[in-house]
Amino acid sequence: MKTIYLAGPLFSKAERRWVNLIKGYIKRFAEDKGLDVNIINPQELISYKEILTLGENAKFEIFNRSRSHLDEVDILVAVLDGSQVDDGTAWEVGYFTKNKQQKQKIIGIRTDTRNAGEFTESTVNVMIECSCDKIVDTIEKLLKTLFIWLYIDIKNGQQ
Repeated sequence: MKTIYLAGPLFSKAERRWVNLIKGYIKRFAEDKGLDVNIINPQELISYKEILTLGENAKFEIFNRSRSHLDEVDILVAVLDGSQVDDGTAWEVGYFTKNKQQKQKIIGIRTDTRNAGEFTESTVNVMIECSCDKIVDTIEKLLKTLFIWLYIDIKNGQQ
């Protein structure tokens, strides 16, 4: 089984909905292709009730749960929409990049048409862009790339 971590902003209803839609697309696509994947959506790692119960300590629990799951994944999918990349998403990309093994991959999805990088050719901040193995601009391209990466791993016996 391959594990995918879905990093993205989650502070507005629209952001949470978009991340959940991406998760649904990946899940259905994997099922249709017979691929065994586990998709981790950080917003599902802790409930609102737990956050209220933990109070000020909730931030540490959120951090530790997210970090420990990042240590276990094969592919990081980073939602890069917005005038600039979400702070938490940028941290997740940086953390994963620092610890990344050769077989692990990062794919960014940016459907936002605004330029958010330092150069006219840049899609996003150069540090994020260079951390990603690939950045795509549609769900279809995301799914196609994930299939290729997952299929290659399966073919090479890395399921």
